[in-house]
Amino acid sequence: MSLVPPSTAVIRRRRTIVAALGVTQIMAWGSSYYLPAVIAPTVAAETGWPLAWVVGGLSLGLLIAGLISPYVGAAIERRGGRSVLAISAVFIGIGQIGLATAPNLIVYIAAWLVIGLGMGAGLYDAAFATLGRLYGHGARSAITSLTLFGGFASTICWPLSAFLMGEIGWRGACLTYAAVQLLIALPLYLLILPRGVAGSAGQADQNMVMASRPRTRSTPVMVILATTITLAAVISSTLSVHLLTVLQANGMALAAAVGLGALVGPSQVGARAIEMVVARYHHPIWTKVVSVGCVAIGVSALWMGMPIVPLALAFYGAGIGLESIARGTLPLALFGASGYARLMGRLAMPSLIAQAAAPSVGALLVEQLGAHGMLAVLSALALVNVVLVGGLALLLFRPGATGIEPVS
Repeated sequence: MSLVPPSTAVIRRRRTIVAALGVTQIMAWGSSYYLPAVIAPTVAAETGWPLAWVVGGLSLGLLIAGLISPYVGAAIERRGGRSVLAISAVFIGIGQIGLATAPNLIVYIAAWLVIGLGMGAGLYDAAFATLGRLYGHGARSAITSLTLFGGFASTICWPLSAFLMGEIGWRGACLTYAAVQLLIALPLYLLILPRGVAGSAGQADQNMVMASRPRTRSTPVMVILATTITLAAVISSTLSVHLLTVLQANGMALAAAVGLGALVGPSQVGARAIEMVVARYHHPIWTKVVSVGCVAIGVSALWMGMPIVPLALAFYGAGIGLESIARGTLPLALFGASGYARLMGRLAMPSLIAQAAAPSVGALLVEQLGAHGMLAVLSALALVNVVLVGGLALLLFRPGATGIEPVS
């Protein structure tokens, strides 16, 4: 079957949509997930609210995001992502206004619950679902490109948040992020994203996945996929909060720990850039294999106290960078575009709920076992993930299996 190459106008339109989503992803992550790391100590100091509750607002928001994610996926499947993503900007913006004006801790927490609705409707899983709904099986390259933008969220927004706090305080910073969501992100969604959907998966996509659908929708594949995505989320969420604690427990000064921790971000972006170049030559299952392997090497090297800490952090950063890509592209390759948005919502639910609990559980492990003990637990989880993904690869490539689609 011959496929007509897309026109120049279509390619430009696609690039515009991916770039717009990339910019709004940076805004969304910076206005929600990455915000407490910068403002939480100041919020606690100025208000007298317990730091655990100030930081815990994000965990409650992630819990809400996980609970609504199946409904978000179903909505994108029915109507496309334009309205859902636009609503996410409204929720995050309103939530930021709530943070900025919160007179007490109860209102502050309530504002985070509103932001949680925005996170559930506007972070990676919703954006991936939107791209899958627009481009079908061909969304793989768009998803990879989108994660490149997302990789700069902390790099851009942490310094920006710190600058805003220094100039206008944490409440002023929250109001600024509210304006960003309501005056920049919301119009971008409404002006750039097309109304409705482009239809169900294209005929070529249907042909590629039809033979594999009965097998790939089997319970073992679904359970393994959901479990490995959730384990990856637990590891990355825990270390994102406790990495500096881990490094300082090895005798490093805070400045040195911060400097080394900064290696994780560039490693994520570097791995994603390499994946974007070579993605056409392999199936996404191998992206997942490399991802869990790199995370296991990095976390285990930190646990064993190996002297080359920068190399361990580089492996870990590369692994979680590739995980973001595999999280979006592997379900698309296994199940096709038909029902992809709904599937992404279902897969996001356990991982987001786990992300909500992981930092608190990590803190408990540090308290009971020390930083080294926490690393031992994370290393064990990383190795379990390697086994699970290896089993998934064997299941897909076993003799007679028909579940591997052609590389797009």
